[in-house]
Amino acid sequence: MSFLQELHKPDILDCISHLSSDEVFTPPRVVNEMLDTLPQELFKSPDTKFLDPCSKSGVFLREIAKRLIDGLADKIPDLEKRLDHIFKNQLFGLAITELTALLSRRSVYCSKDASGEYSVVHFDNPEGNIEYKKTYHLWLKDKCMMCGASKSEYDRGEELETHAYSFIHTDEQRNSALFKRLKEMKFDVIIGNPPYQLNDGGGTGSSATPLYHLFVEQAKKLNPRYITMIIPARWYAGGKGLDNFRSSMLSSRHIKKIVDYANSADCFPGVIIAGGICYFLWDKNYNGDCEIVNMKKDIIISNDIRPLQEYPLFVRDNTAVRIIRKVRSFEEKTMDSLVFSRNCFNLFSNETGHKEHNKGDYVLYSLKGKSYISPVKVIDRDKIGAKYKVIITKAMSGGNKPSSDGSYQVVSSLNLLGPNEVCTETYLCLAVFDNQEEAINLKKYVATKFFRFFLLQALSSINISKEKFCFIPVQDFQEEWTDEKLYKKYGLTQEEIDFIESMIRPME
Repeated sequence: MSFLQELHKPDILDCISHLSSDEVFTPPRVVNEMLDTLPQELFKSPDTKFLDPCSKSGVFLREIAKRLIDGLADKIPDLEKRLDHIFKNQLFGLAITELTALLSRRSVYCSKDASGEYSVVHFDNPEGNIEYKKTYHLWLKDKCMMCGASKSEYDRGEELETHAYSFIHTDEQRNSALFKRLKEMKFDVIIGNPPYQLNDGGGTGSSATPLYHLFVEQAKKLNPRYITMIIPARWYAGGKGLDNFRSSMLSSRHIKKIVDYANSADCFPGVIIAGGICYFLWDKNYNGDCEIVNMKKDIIISNDIRPLQEYPLFVRDNTAVRIIRKVRSFEEKTMDSLVFSRNCFNLFSNETGHKEHNKGDYVLYSLKGKSYISPVKVIDRDKIGAKYKVIITKAMSGGNKPSSDGSYQVVSSLNLLGPNEVCTETYLCLAVFDNQEEAINLKKYVATKFFRFFLLQALSSINISKEKFCFIPVQDFQEEWTDEKLYKKYGLTQEEIDFIESMIRPME
């Protein structure tokens, strides 16, 4: 039995990868798929340097080590010397907590103490090249100026983890020694699975600010040859504080490949991340369109090379893009020009109204159902209270999670409000009409799989907002619309129709 076959059997890191939906551990299979996107000659060079700036289980460095051990066999025939060179000169990590530092060293060096007798190679210090340094947030009033964490949540005592990750809490002005050292090391590859978010103290306490984009941006500042990271896919079309990141990613010509999992459980078994997951390869010397690979389970269902900036929002599915192109060739106005901004009547979600109808009351639709409200409590911002209104719940049906067959309903509820009927901010008003028949025809249009398919293409989280209707063409609402009529109008092929039908469930 070879040295590699003796290591890590059974693979405990496969088990660990199933345990968390917060700081998600990456399965070895996915790590190797990411490593396959890199030029394989990197693993045959004794000069290639790798950095995992967010090491949790050590799986990235461990799998890289395996490839280097094989790849350098000819250049460094002596196994002991080869191991010593690889672990001391080519593999580096920054752990995100003290516990994950120990776990990473155990995975990579076979010992949590890299200077101990059981370590695969002997270092002069217990950390080896996988270091953890307790780092502190840099508070500006109630937020960390580096990562946006809430001071009330993370200004903790010495005995607790700060979750101030060292890699993103350093630049040329702040904690500059680490940043300078990392930049001078001239890494060829920066790879990892960064923490995804931290509580920011907003809302009812469950609000969170994303972190993963900060790791990507920091990695670029170190000027490596390649970056490959696995991150939530919600940056495609939404996400708090991600507008600049999305713009930067979509305008980049250095992103050579994106592998997309619409269902995060296909990538991380048992872990649900709204909007799915993706990993990408950024290549400093590449300048071109991006290869987009759509995955379902562990099967490639579509593969295409296309520009990332074709639309303001990134459409993840290659087949969907081809359908969008066909429909947009009609050059029709789109529904985002009709949809109203949130909270048309300045009535917040907890507004319930009263049960008894008084003369002159408006009908109120809220989370609690139908009730009544005095007109003096309604601010009719857009002067639409006297019109017929089509509304939907602004939270996506099922929380942006597909059913077991991979299909979506998209729209949770769909209602037609008459004159003097209003709703809370739980709902989004799609359009208004003086004529009830036109409103009914829009409601029937929203219920079509065609409409909800195009809405789905712009969604990457549970929130539905005005700009998410940018792919849906406006119809003549003096007519009634069905899927069959729409498929015929736009000349969709049977394959395209089957694709839409398979993705969208009938309205309940």
